[in-house]
Amino acid sequence: MNLFLIALLVISLFILAYRSYGRFLAAEAGLDNSRPTPATTINDGMDFVPASTPILLAQHFSSIAAAGPIVGPILAGLWFGWLPTLLWIVLGCIFIGSAHDFANIVASIRHKAMSIAEIVRENLGLRAYMLFLAFIWISLNYVIVAFTDLTASTFLAKDIGPGVASSSILYLLLAIIVGIALYKWKIPLSLATAVALPLLILIVWYGQKIPITIPDWFPGGQNKGWVLIILAYCFVASILPFWLLLQPRGYLGGYFLYSSLVVGIFGIMLGGYKVSYPAFVGFKNALGAPLFPILFITVACGACSGFHGLVCSGTTSKQISKEGDAHLVGYGGMLLEGLVALIALATIMILAPGSEALKLQPTEIYAHGLARFAMVLGVPVELALTFGLLAFATFVYDTLDVSTRLGRYILQELTGWQDHTGRVLATFITILVPAIFLISTKEQAYLKFWPVFGSSNQLLAALSLLGISVWLMKEGKNYLITFIPMIFVMIMTIWSLIIQAGPMIKMVLEGRIGFDINGTIAIILIALATLLVREAYRVIYAYRAGEMMVTKREGKSG
Repeated sequence: MNLFLIALLVISLFILAYRSYGRFLAAEAGLDNSRPTPATTINDGMDFVPASTPILLAQHFSSIAAAGPIVGPILAGLWFGWLPTLLWIVLGCIFIGSAHDFANIVASIRHKAMSIAEIVRENLGLRAYMLFLAFIWISLNYVIVAFTDLTASTFLAKDIGPGVASSSILYLLLAIIVGIALYKWKIPLSLATAVALPLLILIVWYGQKIPITIPDWFPGGQNKGWVLIILAYCFVASILPFWLLLQPRGYLGGYFLYSSLVVGIFGIMLGGYKVSYPAFVGFKNALGAPLFPILFITVACGACSGFHGLVCSGTTSKQISKEGDAHLVGYGGMLLEGLVALIALATIMILAPGSEALKLQPTEIYAHGLARFAMVLGVPVELALTFGLLAFATFVYDTLDVSTRLGRYILQELTGWQDHTGRVLATFITILVPAIFLISTKEQAYLKFWPVFGSSNQLLAALSLLGISVWLMKEGKNYLITFIPMIFVMIMTIWSLIIQAGPMIKMVLEGRIGFDINGTIAIILIALATLLVREAYRVIYAYRAGEMMVTKREGKSG
């Protein structure tokens, strides 16, 4: 089977979905560009900063497109085959993931750019709010743990990893310079872009000339050294103003990520690749995990992501300058992530069973696959490999600092720490738990935590959709557009968490003493989700009962 035809079909379906179902959702939401957004009415220069559509889309896309749509599809493709993985990517993106992201942006804008947690409090009550914050906090910890470990592993990749680390540092410094140029020196965006993009290409090449390594004598080794450096970056990035790092870094990173999309798509189309990997491997993977429901939580961000809801309602809604951008940024941004997932899956599809490349880490499989696509366009192999790994690191970097910032927001909401000292303290606490996890574990953290990361991420999406559904119901709008996807995602994630909690539950029932972090967290997440669903049912029941009372009164008065 020709890989080009498969990619063409997927891209066509995404375009059709954007122009049909995406517009349907926009019409249902009643988007109105004349209605002021929180970014324009508050505009505090720190967290609320109106952004132009290109900057916002790039920053949003680079924030949501992390390791999930790369590692998830690769793992799922290896375990179950490319066909079930591809079907979930396409259907999940169109009907669940994109609708979820769009709905979160709109709901946040209509609630003064409140986070999804605040929206839950306003519509479900204080108890649900506290439960939801606890759930988000756990989910963010898993995001930071998994993605920090993946980034550190990228910098340790054989031969080219240290050069990628150098390029990453130069890329972040360039972003700060661009931020200063745009907001302090008032240089036009077009001029800044014209200067910065060639420098970005130079950085990709020059990084290999000045590789950076952590000394072997560092306590815990090179991996732990990079872990601490990356977490330190997250700390600094979280407390800096948006305009100084996150917006320009997201803008530049967006071009970088767009380039990886172009390289991937054109490489697929012009390379003449045949699909060699099996379409279907089996209903269970090599570890004995079943396709249903493990496929859905493994692909994770490649089809739907609860983390996106935190970005949409935590940072993007504070920058959106007109409501109409929600269609492009929310719905369209997730479809772009679907293309990232398609390209990641394609790096597996072109490999024959038994290939040595299949034994590599997912990050390296992606980098080598993207390098093959880039070489079709005439890019030298070393530059292509550096580009592939730096593209991956860019995906992850952008999500790490946004995750830390969102964790800071949650603690500030809970504690009321709104001054500078509060920002610093909330940020420090946010990265402390991931630091303890990563420093103490001796195995690859992302492999250990990925199953619960995927489950918590998907369940967070389901709970966000639940809260938005209640709001839409109260507003008298079409709540089924979020309620139906919520039911499916909720079932799959609770099912997967029960499977992961099984060994821990069995251990307790047999009276054996032991501790399994994933099993324990799975039990906690199930409990939190159950309590949140109960709170939602209570609110919906009370609302429906009130509607019936009003109807009866109106009937009697008539």
